[in-house]
Amino acid sequence: MDTQPTRIVIVGAGHVGATFAYSLVLGGLAAEIVLIDRDGSRAEGEAMDLSHAVPFVAPTRIRPGTFEDCRGAAMVVITAGAGQRPGETRLDLAGRNAAIIRDVVPRIVAANPDAVLLVATNPVDVLTYATLRVSQLPASRVIGSGTILDTARFRHLLGEHLRVDARSIHAYIIGEHGDTEVPVWSLANVAGMRLDEFRRVHGHADDEAVLRSIVEDTRRAAYLIIERKGATYYAVAAGLMRIVEAVLRNQSTVLSVSSLVPGFYGIDDVCLSLPSVVSRVGIDRVLQLDLNEEETAALRHSADVLRQVNRQLGF
Repeated sequence: MDTQPTRIVIVGAGHVGATFAYSLVLGGLAAEIVLIDRDGSRAEGEAMDLSHAVPFVAPTRIRPGTFEDCRGAAMVVITAGAGQRPGETRLDLAGRNAAIIRDVVPRIVAANPDAVLLVATNPVDVLTYATLRVSQLPASRVIGSGTILDTARFRHLLGEHLRVDARSIHAYIIGEHGDTEVPVWSLANVAGMRLDEFRRVHGHADDEAVLRSIVEDTRRAAYLIIERKGATYYAVAAGLMRIVEAVLRNQSTVLSVSSLVPGFYGIDDVCLSLPSVVSRVGIDRVLQLDLNEEETAALRHSADVLRQVNRQLGF
């Protein structure tokens, strides 16, 4: 993979794409950022605005471009697509945004068959699978942002309840980035102390109702934000930044990203989120958690829902 200078191409200069580009500028991860959008003026305007931030941070070249600019890019991040409307589920978006994947992915791969593709467009699990099938790339090089954001929301809410820094909480949301997502309570811990034990020792033994509300608030977070401001983009941009950093710096970081499930739990031929080691190759390996029976059944249900949508879309 040629990453000198490190070029990141972002396909889609809407709220998520532009906010992610801003995060990249502040983080100094890329030497060059190229914005591709069907609205060329929008891409040009965002590139101009972002360029004016460069004197305050690390030198970065930011410009609008075309799919030919994917050639030589270390990663191509797909954020293009229709946004989720108030009251609309992520799966309702599937038909509209699958057409975009069918259009842009062949052009990306024609220019750069060696890139790692990162998909953020919703419904992200369905579109990650679509990207994998359309691109014909190895599964390791097609990553969906998956439940990285759900996991962050989950840890944030748990941290507020337990009065612990969210970064000290190890708890995952797996499965679909959407209504069938699965909280892994059985393995959740705080600094190595199982969550049930931590709750008992620190006066939270009778908080089952609160824990149920945390799961519901995690699941409904996007809907609530969209009702209030029309879209979500700050936190997902930070999550994309974390994935890109893990790839570019070869960090072998465990992240709850979406990828092709390698037959775990009786699940195959579908993309969904499980904790995965992310490195320069993309998905280095997917981890098989020791789930309890309830969690395993819920994960299989999540996979069934996603597989049905994939089939309806012809993937």
